[in-house]
Amino acid sequence: MKTAIGTVSVPSRHAKKLGLKPHTQLSPLLEKCCLVASAKTSYGQASEDMKLMTGITVSDSSLHRLVQRVELPPETSTRTVTGLSVDGGKVRLRTPHPGPCEWRDYKAVALHDSVCNAYFRDNEALVTWIEQNPLSPMVTYVGDGHDGIWNIITQITSEHRRREVLDWYHLMENLYKVDASPSDLKQIKAFLWSGCFEDASKHLKSIDTYASQTFRAYLNKHRHRIVPYDLYQLMGLDIGSGAVESTVKRIGARLKLSGAQWSPKNVNRMLRLRCSYLNHAFSMSIYA
Repeated sequence: MKTAIGTVSVPSRHAKKLGLKPHTQLSPLLEKCCLVASAKTSYGQASEDMKLMTGITVSDSSLHRLVQRVELPPETSTRTVTGLSVDGGKVRLRTPHPGPCEWRDYKAVALHDSVCNAYFRDNEALVTWIEQNPLSPMVTYVGDGHDGIWNIITQITSEHRRREVLDWYHLMENLYKVDASPSDLKQIKAFLWSGCFEDASKHLKSIDTYASQTFRAYLNKHRHRIVPYDLYQLMGLDIGSGAVESTVKRIGARLKLSGAQWSPKNVNRMLRLRCSYLNHAFSMSIYA
């Protein structure tokens, strides 16, 4: 053994007793450090960081192979989940030369005050993972107005166990696209804050503009998700999807590095690695 965290050369019979992985030159601690470094920055930069911090050279290609090889079970919540939110993020895919790169969506979920996870082109796996968590008999699901988000949410639990909430902040973002006087906007906001869909829709009808009609259609589509936000806030229930939006930004900090392009087959591996890092999985004894 070269160092406490360096490469090892252990006979196979001893490796089996010690629980070490066969055919590897990385000690368990060094492997964990490599995964953490790869979760935070590009493979090239991670290789340089490993050399600087440990004095051990692990090439960027070795880091890439490690990420593709290692099995990281997704984290689940250790406490009852009462609220969660779902949102989409973007990843830039590499295409066959000389075609241009393409931006495609992945879906992320944040269990409020708990853990996160994300999947690319695998909504079924995302739903399955959510159901593996200890869900409360009644769960608050928060999302924006995107159909893809609600299509996922409606697959998770039966309707009588699901409290759907249209994200308040996206609701207000769409309201302020309406070309109306400040007093009109203030009144509509007050109606919506109290969950008075009919009053808000009636007031909008008096504003004869295309933007007003568009917003009315948006409200009507999600009318059953417009709740008494004031009461929900008073009761401590979730009314915003900020948790998952923050998660998407933190995932994007790795996936959207300058110039980064991904092979579709590698996206889910990096999503799992990045979420494991965000969930502090590497600091737990389970991976020690």
